[in-house]
Amino acid sequence: MSARSLLAGCAFGFAALALPAEAQRGPPPAAPIGEIAAAQLPSEARATLALIRKGGPFPYAKDGSAFGNREAVLPRQKRGYYREYTVKTPGSRTRGARRIVKGGGGELFYTDDHYNSFRRIRE
Repeated sequence: MSARSLLAGCAFGFAALALPAEAQRGPPPAAPIGEIAAAQLPSEARATLALIRKGGPFPYAKDGSAFGNREAVLPRQKRGYYREYTVKTPGSRTRGARRIVKGGGGELFYTDDHYNSFRRIRE
């Protein structure tokens, strides 16, 4: 086998292993952020909103900590702009998947799927 045919075979082999074009472009853009009225939130989320307004005390040590927005679902801001708060999940032994995230400008977002999607809270 010649060096040229060997290289051609390798190139074909690498091409066959290449990812489809869709996979090479990175993650799909985030879904648009919907809205939810505060009155439509679960009662536990409304209770968390009341604690946020009062400034605590919060039931979880991580409440009020910086939310990094690594999923890039929320509008991009500087580190520390967003703070997260736990929304209790009945029957869960852990913090669960529900959170309220507050932006430095006062905007509030609710997620019930651990940051995969958010809805802006209308008060």
